[in-house]
Amino acid sequence: MGERGERQFKLLPKIINGGIAGIIGVSCVFPLDLVKTRLQNQQIGQNGERQYRSMLDCFRKTYRAEGYFGMYRGSAVNIVLITPEKAIKLAANDFFRHHLSTPGGGLPLGREMAAGGLAGLCQIIITTPMELLKIQLQDAGRVVSKQGGVVVPRQTALGITLELLRTKGILGLYKGVGATAFRDVSFSIVYFPLFAHLNALGPRKKDGSGEAVFWCSLLAGIGAGATSAFVVNPFDVVKTRLQLLKRAEGEVAYKGITDAFISLLKNEGPTVFFRGAACRMIVIAPLFGIAQMVYFLGVAEKLMGMNES
Repeated sequence: MGERGERQFKLLPKIINGGIAGIIGVSCVFPLDLVKTRLQNQQIGQNGERQYRSMLDCFRKTYRAEGYFGMYRGSAVNIVLITPEKAIKLAANDFFRHHLSTPGGGLPLGREMAAGGLAGLCQIIITTPMELLKIQLQDAGRVVSKQGGVVVPRQTALGITLELLRTKGILGLYKGVGATAFRDVSFSIVYFPLFAHLNALGPRKKDGSGEAVFWCSLLAGIGAGATSAFVVNPFDVVKTRLQLLKRAEGEVAYKGITDAFISLLKNEGPTVFFRGAACRMIVIAPLFGIAQMVYFLGVAEKLMGMNES
């Protein structure tokens, strides 16, 4: 088995690193992700009235109405599922980059993009239900507030899951899977090649491994994450709208991706596709910066007493 067996063995620490990175990242930036979801889901009234005027206004109103723990509504399901999601994404990208490499060990840009896209496609089996459940919990306070209520009804991810399984079967958890695929595949096509090229620009470790120093991986992850988040934000807006199960009275529902794009453009203008973009960039940049830093530091390898090679 030799070298191949060693590579297969080392897949486990890659998965653990992805999980550690995801949990740390989500814990740090979740309140901003909640604000992003609410900004994207708010629909502008006929006279231009808005529930939230800006990212700061949304943050302030949410904190005032729901308190500190309200800012982490939906975080539990995200923290639980971010481990397999990040593990699949990062490990799959490594897997496809390895198998798409040329005989000489090179990886042309087109193949880099293909590896990233395939990694993004693999992750949607976890991402779609995770995002669906998270969005319901994150947006509940906005819906209640818009309808004049003050107390957010208690919901749990398990309760929503059981209700969806009872009424719609397993496919109920994959509402919006097409839009999720558009977002995650396009994000990965941009992110992974950009990260690799940015990471290659920095200084190398002095141990002869040829790997970048940790702060270079951190900055490369932040830069690539922020750029990719901005580029694919239109898909994220459409996905977020499609996955919402409960809307405030008078809010528009959508039949699918095409209908959502057309309706959003017609009713709210082209700027709607970049609503929450700043929030998403602020969320994604440190999330992926932390993820790549943990991944490249080899935290799991050190915990497991394994030597990186």
